[in-house]
Amino acid sequence: MKILVTGGAGFIGSNLVDALAERETDEIIVADDFSSGKRENVAQHASNPRVRVAELDIRNKDAVRAIMRGVDAVYHLAVQCVRVSIRDPYLVHDVNATGTLHLLTAALDENIKRFVYCSSSEVYGTATRVPMDEEHPPVPTTPYGASKLAGEVYARSFFLTYGLPVTVVRPFNTYGPREHFEGPYGEVIPKFVVRALNDAPLVIFGDGTQTRDFTEVSDTVRGLCMAGECDALVGDVVNIARGQEVSVATLAQIVLDTLPESKSVIEHQAPRPGDVLRHYADITKARRVLGFEPRSALREGVKRYVDWLRRSEFDPRAMLRQEKLRNWE
Repeated sequence: MKILVTGGAGFIGSNLVDALAERETDEIIVADDFSSGKRENVAQHASNPRVRVAELDIRNKDAVRAIMRGVDAVYHLAVQCVRVSIRDPYLVHDVNATGTLHLLTAALDENIKRFVYCSSSEVYGTATRVPMDEEHPPVPTTPYGASKLAGEVYARSFFLTYGLPVTVVRPFNTYGPREHFEGPYGEVIPKFVVRALNDAPLVIFGDGTQTRDFTEVSDTVRGLCMAGECDALVGDVVNIARGQEVSVATLAQIVLDTLPESKSVIEHQAPRPGDVLRHYADITKARRVLGFEPRSALREGVKRYVDWLRRSEFDPRAMLRQEKLRNWE
């Protein structure tokens, strides 16, 4: 198999590339524009002749067609994120929706055997019922969520119209090694950890009762791989998550419990625009169709992330400066 991973130098994408590379039979093309993905995330594959890294902007239709030639399967993870969408919805639409359309049309021309679209739980918006199964009404609260839903609709329409073997995966709140801590790409767990390592306040936007279904990246990647190999999910959508609801306030306390030497306190600020208030996944379909079971509990996952960060070459003080300078709080 020749596999294309778009966004393959990003957080989830690079962890997916690691998993695919372990098979020792497939050829992998890592495609990324490096706007948020990092070359060092895939540098460990530099000596692997089966892994090739290519710079690609999926808004460039001709470049997409060129890189798709001879490809058997696509895992599409290239994306612009939630906070960027608040500031620049046109950019996020161009990448997340139009870029997906470019990939789908090229995949159709190349008779791709499987196209896995990595969507997002953000397409649901705030839960109107819990747990949220795949039939939960999609009411995205941000332009990001809307653009990811547009990509989903395009993907499934290519299955219905042309028979393109598409599978849509909706991960929930993935965290773990290589997750962004800085600026608009930064997510809550790495931000909390970086601040706790520097005895800085753990900033919660709103009262902290908003909930998420935090899923360790190894579980998300395993779910993506399983979905990409499942014929029963072609033309369908599936949630991949831990299936546990945790408030942001509880998460902050878990981080402080993991770093008992920290002198950080919890600080509340005004709510952010478009913030989802409640996420809690129903993973019944993933269990039934894929045999998927999450393996990483949140406390253990946070500890593994802290251990990974400490083993890395990051300077926590420099990380905090970067996070503050580029943060749009």
